[in-house]
Amino acid sequence: MATTAEILERKFDNVFHGQPWYGRNIFDIISDVTFETAYEKPAGAAHTILEILLHMLSWTQEVTARLGGKFAGTPEGDDWPKAGKPDEARLPQVINDLKLANVNLVKAIHELPDEKWQQLINDERDEEPVATYEGLVDGFIQHQVYHAGQIAILNRMLGGR
Repeated sequence: MATTAEILERKFDNVFHGQPWYGRNIFDIISDVTFETAYEKPAGAAHTILEILLHMLSWTQEVTARLGGKFAGTPEGDDWPKAGKPDEARLPQVINDLKLANVNLVKAIHELPDEKWQQLINDERDEEPVATYEGLVDGFIQHQVYHAGQIAILNRMLGGR
């Protein structure tokens, strides 16, 4: 029987690199983003594609830190980091940072002891509901899929694939 870590690792790998039920995987969607589309914000959009990628990166790092025992809170890099001025080197750097952060998160998932998965995360913010470690990672995977969908729609609106 598969462990919780193994199940979550498979889910994670499927949505980021595999063939998920809903369509293209996250890194396939991200690979279509260009410098031109990364910084553009269509009318009515709340964020640029690069801002969404930075948000996804911040939360990847936050979830990794929480698996390591950090108390829940706003990600260190901010919840919605600003994209800054257009810079052609920034998009590939953010994508590489996201890939590395994912490697670190999978390692943290793999290393979390089995007995911790059903325990509540360290959260003293008095907000309900408080998640278990399993719920944290499962919710994080859903979060990333949601934002990948936003990226796919924005990219298409801006003339991409």
